[in-house]
Amino acid sequence: MLTNLSIKNYALIESLSVNFKDNLSIITGETGAGKSILLGALGLVLGKRADLSTLKNANDKCIIEAQFSIANYNLEKFFEENDLDFENQTIIRREILSNGKSRAFINDTPTTLQVLLALSEVLIDVHSQHQTLELADVNFQFKIVDALVNNSAKIESYKRGLVLYNQLNKELIKLKKEQEVAKEQYDYNLHLYKELISSSLKTDEQEEIEQSLDKLNNIEEIKLNLSESHSIALNEEVGIQNLLNSFTNNLQKIAHFSTEYKDLYNRILSLKIEFDDIAIEVENLNENVDFDSSELEKLNDRLQLIYNLQKKHSVNSIAELLVIQEELSVKVDTVENSSATIKAKEKEVKEVAEKIDVLAKTIFEERKKAIPVLIKKLETSLANLGMENTRFSIKINHTNHYYQNGKDELQFLISANKGANFGELKKIASGGEMSRIMLSVKAILSEYLKLPTIIFDEIDTGVSGDVSQKMAEIMNGMSENMQVITITHLPQIAAKGKQHYKVYKEDLNNNIVTQLKMLSDSERIDEIAEMLGGKNITSTAIEHAKQLLN
Repeated sequence: MLTNLSIKNYALIESLSVNFKDNLSIITGETGAGKSILLGALGLVLGKRADLSTLKNANDKCIIEAQFSIANYNLEKFFEENDLDFENQTIIRREILSNGKSRAFINDTPTTLQVLLALSEVLIDVHSQHQTLELADVNFQFKIVDALVNNSAKIESYKRGLVLYNQLNKELIKLKKEQEVAKEQYDYNLHLYKELISSSLKTDEQEEIEQSLDKLNNIEEIKLNLSESHSIALNEEVGIQNLLNSFTNNLQKIAHFSTEYKDLYNRILSLKIEFDDIAIEVENLNENVDFDSSELEKLNDRLQLIYNLQKKHSVNSIAELLVIQEELSVKVDTVENSSATIKAKEKEVKEVAEKIDVLAKTIFEERKKAIPVLIKKLETSLANLGMENTRFSIKINHTNHYYQNGKDELQFLISANKGANFGELKKIASGGEMSRIMLSVKAILSEYLKLPTIIFDEIDTGVSGDVSQKMAEIMNGMSENMQVITITHLPQIAAKGKQHYKVYKEDLNNNIVTQLKMLSDSERIDEIAEMLGGKNITSTAIEHAKQLLN
């Protein structure tokens, strides 16, 4: 429950702090006194957007603090999930700086507006006048029905399943589109792939072919030089081989005289052995060098094929062609295997759909059970509020369409008079009737939703007399299980409160400010008397006020 609201430098409020208690609290005040300002400040601390126009003094920051007693509402998990310190007496603070920036804190820990809004949903329900229009909103109507059967866990599970279902469906659609695109290019890609595969390309092949062709194209020069080299090496008179033999023999003869000569001999011997090997290899190469026109043609054809493929694919190497070959393989396989992939994805979608269908059906059955109970409660409550001829028709239809909260379509219809046809709420009910219906709905919801606090902002609009008395009794009944704060202009409702606060304007040093105070018993009598008879309070009004308070 809300235990304290502190406001500094907001609208017409310089500084204000008020303590709230449980049960039913009443806030009254003249039109324009600042009741809406209080709600505006509370809205800010609960996560609504702010702007500089809310600052009374543009040079100072605005600070709004709300203290809530939350020990009995099982909110520890929420605080843990949002990295917040849980306190039985939790303080929410909102600061609007003079530069327009704002900051939010929960128990002195900085937080976001999103977290504030999420927390506010489980702490307090602020019912403003325009929210009566929610009655015509199908989502709010579902909220009413679902509250009676506590469908929240099932709906959350359904929502998680729906997220997965939508994700898988997107993936399936993407796969099918990719398949369509791939199919359009499949034949061409397959042709290119087969062409590369049939070419049997090897990474170093091009360099080897180019080298072989260079050799074949210069065969005469190669043969001439090999022949001359062979002659130089093996000439019987002045050949290198004969000279080396003589050189070696001479050094061999003196090798035993010193290590120096022996080292020289060993070195020339090694050189001679190496040269003999070279001479033999030159001789062999010379004998085997031959021009092969068919081989030349074969290599030229192969190289031209490689050049053509490189040009076709705009690359400069076989390595790049092999990369393209692999890419084409993937593209071809994608098409050839896409049917199996799509079938597998379709199976996934179907399995998830079956699970959420079961959940949706369960939700539907629970809703169907709740509707007669809701109709009876609404009609009974409204009969007590002077709408004894009002009848409700709530129709629910289970569809094949996936909505955010199930697969159902809901229709709230009302008949306000005997024999009248059923029609939509917003078309049939007057403003006063809508207020009474909304109060009845909130009273029913309070039985099932364990919300700490509810604030009614002039929910009594358009009603008077006995009806207002009955509305007050309903609010009083609600306050047995939760904190109820009601802003009202009606004395009949004001008299039912356990606590009574008055909003008023005060001139402080030629500065108009909004103040809020808790009324004493005597002040309360005067306030209700003024609400009954106006500024000139009569003894009759005083007596009437006392009667209402008793």
